[in-house]
Amino acid sequence: MTQPRHYDLNHTSIWAKLHQHQRATRHMHMRELFAADPQRFQRFSLSLGPLLMDYSKHRITERTLELLFELADAAHLKDWRQRMRAGEAINVSEKRAVLHMALRGQAGDDFQVDGQPVMAQVLAVRARMAAFAEQVRSGAWLGFDGRPIRAVVNLGIGGSDLGPLLACRALRPYAAAQLDMRFVANLDGQHLAQALQGLEPATTLFIVASKSFTTPETLMNAEAARAWLLAAAPTEAVARHFVAISSQTERVRAFGIDPANMFEFWDWVGGRYSVWSAIGLSVMLSIGPAAFEDFLAGARRMDAHFLEAPFAQNIPVILALLGVWYNTFYRAHTHAIMPYDQGLARLPAYLQQLDMESNGKRVGRYGETLDFDTGPVIWGEVGVNSQHAFFQLLHQGTRLVPCDFIVPMRSHYPLDRHHEALVANCFAQTEALMRGKTEAEVLGELAGLDGDTLDMLLPQKLFPGNQPSTTLALDAITPHTLGMLLAMYEHKVFVQGVIWGINSFDQWGVEYGKQLARQIQPELADASAALAHDASTNALIAHYRARKAQP
Repeated sequence: MTQPRHYDLNHTSIWAKLHQHQRATRHMHMRELFAADPQRFQRFSLSLGPLLMDYSKHRITERTLELLFELADAAHLKDWRQRMRAGEAINVSEKRAVLHMALRGQAGDDFQVDGQPVMAQVLAVRARMAAFAEQVRSGAWLGFDGRPIRAVVNLGIGGSDLGPLLACRALRPYAAAQLDMRFVANLDGQHLAQALQGLEPATTLFIVASKSFTTPETLMNAEAARAWLLAAAPTEAVARHFVAISSQTERVRAFGIDPANMFEFWDWVGGRYSVWSAIGLSVMLSIGPAAFEDFLAGARRMDAHFLEAPFAQNIPVILALLGVWYNTFYRAHTHAIMPYDQGLARLPAYLQQLDMESNGKRVGRYGETLDFDTGPVIWGEVGVNSQHAFFQLLHQGTRLVPCDFIVPMRSHYPLDRHHEALVANCFAQTEALMRGKTEAEVLGELAGLDGDTLDMLLPQKLFPGNQPSTTLALDAITPHTLGMLLAMYEHKVFVQGVIWGINSFDQWGVEYGKQLARQIQPELADASAALAHDASTNALIAHYRARKAQP
């Protein structure tokens, strides 16, 4: 496939047209758009099986979408999409393929990297994961004293933590009751210490998730966990209580883990796209191989939709283009995620990494400095807690903040009328953000007041409205729908990277702070070490040395 040529999209006519269109329509109010078009929901909503996306509450017209689709064509989105699917090295700075779609593939799927098929190795690792998971879940895998495993502690960071943690919590209704799933990522010792509270070494299994088996945070936690185990068990017990997700056999063996219990993944799998791989072992242990296959099937369903649907009916493409519309042309620099499901409480954190580590970049894929805004700041909180936290700013603040509302239509926990109230709150917030409250409506509420009291209260009770939101309604939170949801966001991020002309699959900005930390750590321990940092960093190191020495 011919590689699309480098281009300066921000100097094209379509870029100028979108800026002009934004200036011409920026004062239109969604309340008026809905009043003028009773079919607006039908016009601006899409369904894919158990997922409904309502994007009618956006500052858009059909002309807006026409221009955005033209922008996608100018960015050669179709070509980039096929290049990713074909296993080309679209991660140009690291010369790697980007093939997380292969991780949810099936036998017979033709995924290749450098001309070599990869599905056989993907399926082989998945089969080994399933066999191991069945042993642990059935009680056949025994700890050093002959008892079955009762707790699993996943040791990872970033994509090796956020994806499995989110999936295990979201899919708790499907989890094995006999297994206590815990996750440790932070270098703060209290994270590991608290995770180990109440656990017995003889019935605890650790998963060390590090492709290189050199990740400093993960290895430090793994070494502490091994010491905790060996305080109660012989050295050979490590092989029964630790498994590895890595590609480095000798490092795994040196740690004491039997390489037979090492589950591989590959350099064409980015960490934040890896929950579908062996990194998802904790998820498979929790929900079982069959449910994990359904999780993969949901993602595969979204993959097919993304690859095949025309842009005008393509859920990830439209989500991405709406994000570009606000972030780049409205200069709305943040995007809020509100899942109205307690199991999805970690979804905002998961999407923070997926989005900001992928598209938080100031240079294009070929090293050119960009002169427009790229990735937004992603933030959010579970509903309805968020309503009592930051919704004041959304409703009456000065900033434009596009929002995603995610809500299931059915609950696994139908307690009284709780779910009905939850869904009502979700729908009400999207309506309130769109409609706002006019002066006439407020005056009706304040009937009987006048003078200074009316003058004071009237402006405080006005709501501008016109805040855009997308509602993503799932039939229920299941392995299948969770897979669809996460794959949808993956493809959204990819599309936005293509539009902005950046490489979404490297993360050089993560490395610099780690380099400096490796220099500073020995300086903290050695009070005689000379310091050659800036004045602030030198003073902070000196402060630490002095305070640490005190009782």
